[in-house]
Amino acid sequence: MDKLKQIESFVSVVVRGSLTAAARAEGVAPAIMGRRLDALEERLGVKLLVRTTRRLTLTHEGSAFLEDCQRLLADLANAEASVSAGGVKASGHLRITAPAGFGRRHVATLVPHFREEHPDVSMSLNLSDRVVDLAGEGFDCAVRVGDLPDSSLVSVRLADNRRLCVATPGYLERHGTPRNPGELARFDCLGLSSDASQTRGWAFRVEGKIVHLKPGGPLDCSDGQVLHDWCLQGLGIAWRSTWEVASDIQAGRLVPLLDAFAAPPNGIYAVFPHAKHLPLRVRLWIDFLKRSYSRPEYWRDAG
Repeated sequence: MDKLKQIESFVSVVVRGSLTAAARAEGVAPAIMGRRLDALEERLGVKLLVRTTRRLTLTHEGSAFLEDCQRLLADLANAEASVSAGGVKASGHLRITAPAGFGRRHVATLVPHFREEHPDVSMSLNLSDRVVDLAGEGFDCAVRVGDLPDSSLVSVRLADNRRLCVATPGYLERHGTPRNPGELARFDCLGLSSDASQTRGWAFRVEGKIVHLKPGGPLDCSDGQVLHDWCLQGLGIAWRSTWEVASDIQAGRLVPLLDAFAAPPNGIYAVFPHAKHLPLRVRLWIDFLKRSYSRPEYWRDAG
């Protein structure tokens, strides 16, 4: 008897709640479904289901085996879909999370385009600056910006993220331009307040070493978007990510400063709980992000 058919029948019986319902869905007699389950249990040498006239109950072994079987069948369906004549067809619900500022600009704007390609996938997007527990809170994937802490999570680098000092042309006309990081102490610097997540300060490469400075100024804020807005108003120099200010630089609204001292880029990552049994919709979402972010014109045009 076909092993795969036995597994499919086992899953169908459990999901539908009875031999009769599973047999009806397949168009066979209930006795055939029963023989398949008997053969499966005999081959494995373990009892998977306790069957009475009124109900089916999974044993401990049956419950563990069911989860593995469902993953196996899902992977098989995904593999077949990826090479079928109709191309890749993903379905199901995708739960994703991203930092609030980056997520508004560079994740939320891409969700509708992803769904145009994969209309059978529904999506929930959570925007939060806290580090979300993906497995514990039921998320399929997170987008994270910056250096990743060591963890059991799996990550895929989607793009580089560089941080740089910027100011408006008007501010520089009034106050001059710093020639090295040490001169920032003479300027109005717009920094994150001490309760924000980024506490090490602004990073620069000086004489081959990475140094961190915390230049002061009359204004600070815990919200990066506010710092960006203040900078655009000509209130001082800000240290921002290229994902946030690339379009402003392109349009001439902001001027990059101290490029010769820029620290090496960190990354923008897709993070997920495990690589094994990754659903097709998650793999396609990660591929979609990587493809979008790999285009130089994306960062230039994203506003």
